[in-house]
This record gives sequence, C-alpha cells and structure tokens, in this order.
Amino acid sequence: MTVKLLAVYNTPEDPAKFDAHYEAVHLPLAQAIPHLQSISVDRVSNVMFGKHDIYMIATMTFADKAAFSAAMASPENRAAGADVMNLTGGRVSLMVVED
Repeated sequence: MTVKLLAVYNTPEDPAKFDAHYEAVHLPLAQAIPHLQSISVDRVSNVMFGKHDIYMIATMTFADKAAFSAAMASPENRAAGADVMNLTGGRVSLMVVED
C-alpha cells in the first residue's frame, strides 16, 4: 500500500520569496528524506468551487507504511520539517493518505 504525504500550502505573503526559498532550500531538503520514492509540486491555478487560500500542493510518495515511518523518523525529515515551519509560519497543512 503506497503512502503519500500531502503538504497543502496557503498563499504566502510574498509568493516570489516563497518560491525562491522553496526551490533553493526546501525542495532539496525534502528530496534528501530517505525512502522517498517521488515528490511532485503543483501550484494551484484556479479554485473552481468554494473559498480556499491554497497556493501549492506537494505530494511525497513512499512505498509503504514502514518506509513512511522510517522516513518520518529521520534527521533529514526533521530538518525539512523545521524549514517548512520557518518558510510558512505554520500556513501549511500536512495530510497522510494511503491508496
């Protein structure tokens, strides 16, 4: 069973600054997390229904629960987690989904 971590980012105060930091600092930290199979980053271009302040969604994919648990316990994940809180000021939601 594949496990995915979704990071749903609210619109930042300064999108250009956010994007620059995300690409140069945060994405490389996330890519270093062990057991990560893939990561995709999608920017929201249109909200078709409802009021939402969603700017971007990142999806990190892991092979199974064991790989996900090991990844979350890693020092690399702790570094990425500290950076995401610094980057967003807490304006991010993290969700775990399984398929």
